[in-house]
Amino acid sequence: MLMSRKSFLRVLGGGAVVAAGTAFALPRLDAMPAVAIEGWSGPASQEKDPRRRALAWALLAPNPHNLQSWAVDLSVPDTIQLYVDRTRLLPQTDPYSRQIMIGHGCFLEILAMAAAADGFASEVTLFPDGAFDATSVDGRPVARIVLRRVPGLAVDPLFAEVPRRRTVKTAFEARPLDPAHRAALSGGAPPAGLAIAIADEPAHVDRLRALGVAGSDLEMNLPRTHKESIDVVRVGAAEIARHRDGISLKGPMMWALRHAGVMTPEKAMTPGTMAFQGGRDYALAGYASARAFGWLTSAANDRASQITVGRAYVRLQLQATSLGVALQPHSQTLQEYPEMADLMAAMRRETATAADRTLQMFFRLGYARDPGPSPRRALASFITA
Repeated sequence: MLMSRKSFLRVLGGGAVVAAGTAFALPRLDAMPAVAIEGWSGPASQEKDPRRRALAWALLAPNPHNLQSWAVDLSVPDTIQLYVDRTRLLPQTDPYSRQIMIGHGCFLEILAMAAAADGFASEVTLFPDGAFDATSVDGRPVARIVLRRVPGLAVDPLFAEVPRRRTVKTAFEARPLDPAHRAALSGGAPPAGLAIAIADEPAHVDRLRALGVAGSDLEMNLPRTHKESIDVVRVGAAEIARHRDGISLKGPMMWALRHAGVMTPEKAMTPGTMAFQGGRDYALAGYASARAFGWLTSAANDRASQITVGRAYVRLQLQATSLGVALQPHSQTLQEYPEMADLMAAMRRETATAADRTLQMFFRLGYARDPGPSPRRALASFITA
């Protein structure tokens, strides 16, 4: 929530001043619980199974709404079967599970990097029992990964950035994107069929920002799409520790708002409330501070291409991390539900996405302080067999 201490106290009124005062006096109040982020330390030192060691790193991959929609089967020796956890989807804003597939691509890329760092090559077979259709996902595996020890296997230098990777949701610094950083991020050779572009010319950035804001407003003002986000908001340390997923809201101000009854799921769903407006202000502050936007497009939009996009995207984010560049996806105008169609078409025009290509990822780039890691569930909760 973006609100000054003075405004905050004025809105709450006298009944909550004591709680608010306590919150501001204790800066560690309602901090991120240690259990929710213990996964960012990597696998336990006593873990000997290379599959579990690689999975412990893969679980740190970026993914939509931090749902962590991955499930794995370890019943076959030396093999990981990766599935979609179909209880963790976004049917309103990601009706075809395109974004979910991109998140699985991110997972696979970090898994392969982690296995290599342990001396194992990953033989990845996508959709070994057949690919999902274009509109849904089912119970078949997304990938079968067989680990094979290879002496002298090279370690990907980007693997060192995995525990430092962050999706920064706060406002960026005012300085523009360094031209050398822009060149490094846009000058690589993406996988076949993919292309990356970065815009930092002010007028172009303004137009992209306006489209992004419009997409966020549309999503928030459609109850069914907004509810999909509100349902996975975890308010306060206790909820964050219990779920270890979703969208985390924490800290002294959030503690006071929650205890004053100002921040509730019902109020966050209701336009005109402080909770609803605060959520909008928070999203808009990110757009307002953006000095550059980037996007990824693909020549195809089949399930394998979506996986490839995810693998490329997480490598881009890890490269940005190595340069000290912050990155945050803004997916609203790329979402495939009917009400978003006009804004999606406008975003395609503004990004010069050709008719035969798919705009897969849109994100802002800049500089920001480290916000700390996001919650991750325990490895055991992903293993089905």
